[in-house]
Amino acid sequence: MEIRTLGRSGCAVSALCLGTMTFGAESSEDVAHAQLDRFAEAGGTFVDTADVYAAGESESIIGRWFADRPAELTDRIVLATKGRFPMGQEPNALGLSARHLTRALADSLRRLGRDSVDLYQAHSWDPVTPLEETLRTLDGFVRAGKIRYYGFSNFTGWQLTKAVHLARELGLAAPVTLQPQYSLLVREIEWEIVPAAQDAGLGLLPWSPLGGGWLSGKYRRDQRPQGATRLGEDPGRGMEAWDRRGSDRTWKVIDAVQSIAEARKVSMAEVALAWVTGRPGVTSTILGARTVEQLDANLRAAELHLDEEETAALDAVSDPQPPDYPYGALGVDQRSRSLNQR
Repeated sequence: MEIRTLGRSGCAVSALCLGTMTFGAESSEDVAHAQLDRFAEAGGTFVDTADVYAAGESESIIGRWFADRPAELTDRIVLATKGRFPMGQEPNALGLSARHLTRALADSLRRLGRDSVDLYQAHSWDPVTPLEETLRTLDGFVRAGKIRYYGFSNFTGWQLTKAVHLARELGLAAPVTLQPQYSLLVREIEWEIVPAAQDAGLGLLPWSPLGGGWLSGKYRRDQRPQGATRLGEDPGRGMEAWDRRGSDRTWKVIDAVQSIAEARKVSMAEVALAWVTGRPGVTSTILGARTVEQLDANLRAAELHLDEEETAALDAVSDPQPPDYPYGALGVDQRSRSLNQR
């Protein structure tokens, strides 16, 4: 499996990351441990979790896996977790305050059975806590040896840029990663967030690279989902809800992915994952699976590299077509003219 650095840090990670949101929820502990074993066997070295996943059970399951496996295996794993969302009912049981993050990290380390984690991420923006307080807290974790690096998840472009420059102004440790939603169906981050991350030298860790399962080929245009799939069990589920995401553009993207998959004799998931992993600025693409079989299918994407023609075809059909200047065609043309005039 290809190895890349975690943003501008010197930490090396696999280009595919095992996401563990299913652990303790959709995947039993035995299945979760089997996924971790299979991922490590395939050369994966990067595992991502969060305190809020299954109310802490995902971290506990990972912690027991670490305890049950030999050090020569677990020492290769770069471990990431996140904090921000509610982990209790009292007012300070959420957010990016010094109080909550200090408690959240301590609880995560206890569940994971670790003295430190490699990457700790603010799970989303906190409009209440002063950003300086959050950054000083994360810097303190680095200095105390409780985390080695920190990053953000679900930040917008301006939020990310503000955090990067404030950390620099205050002389604090700099963030190294951003974890955004990114797929052939969700490309709007390319307008502001991707350039902001690249400007700051942050590595992107895309989540939901299969668009909540849409890009795996499990759904059909003329048939509402049924059975043991996410939308079969709950058609109105979150961002990938059937009526919300089932647009004409989505089906055109799915058709294009299927065409390339059939020509290459690979799965649609492999094509969609290879596209994301090959995007500028991406460090590691986060895989999510309920079963070992699903994980195996996704891991095959590590061996697939799309050619220029295939990439261009997917880029064209998935273009979110920004409506107006400065993001649309006029903005692109103006930027191109400016570069050519220099």
